Amino acid sequence: MALELHLHPLSSYCWKVLIALYEQGTPFEPVTVNLGDAEIRAAYLQISPFGKIPALVDTERDATVFETSIIIEYLDQNYPGATRLIPQDPERALEVRLWDRVFDLHVMNAFQPIVDDRLRPEGRRDALSVEMARAKLRQAYEVLERRLAGRTWAAGEAFSLADCAAAPALFYVALAEPLDGHPTLAAYRQRLLARPSVARAIEEAKPFFHMFPATEAERARMPG
Repeated sequence: MALELHLHPLSSYCWKVLIALYEQGTPFEPVTVNLGDAEIRAAYLQISPFGKIPALVDTERDATVFETSIIIEYLDQNYPGATRLIPQDPERALEVRLWDRVFDLHVMNAFQPIVDDRLRPEGRRDALSVEMARAKLRQAYEVLERRLAGRTWAAGEAFSLADCAAAPALFYVALAEPLDGHPTLAAYRQRLLARPSVARAIEEAKPFFHMFPATEAERARMPG
């Protein structure tokens, strides 16, 4: 098969690319990567030099692509499917790319310090960094609540790259920082989770949910 996606099923950024592939109906081979194994990690660094997942290997075109937004753009250009995730109209494309970056940088990345803190040993926790992360998320919620008013998807009425980024970000962050008081954003999250491509990525991740450092209350809100 021409396309290999090197991934871990629990990773939000891997979900982002999986959702795009499922939306486009593009055949690919998933290759699960265990970065905790030194030998596997060393080999993977030859594919993705920063050691981040996912990475796309295109054996037919002899190309390797990392960084999720660029992977999806590569797929849209070289393996276009039933739907275009980045509009061909330049102005609409800029809008999609903008909100893709918002969900990656101001939602998913803002959430990461909360997860990182839970992985630290007792005595090295950083409550201030966690509260700062929560404040950034609340700020993002306010922006998105206004942004999504009257819209079906992040960049309008067509599902796009921006929604591929939004789905995993909102799935995870709402567990730790609920969307209370943001009904428009909460309804958008529910539309995302009901989307077949998103539901499939979540279903495939379920066997790995026990690895996510969730509180008991958060785990109770995760799909079984």
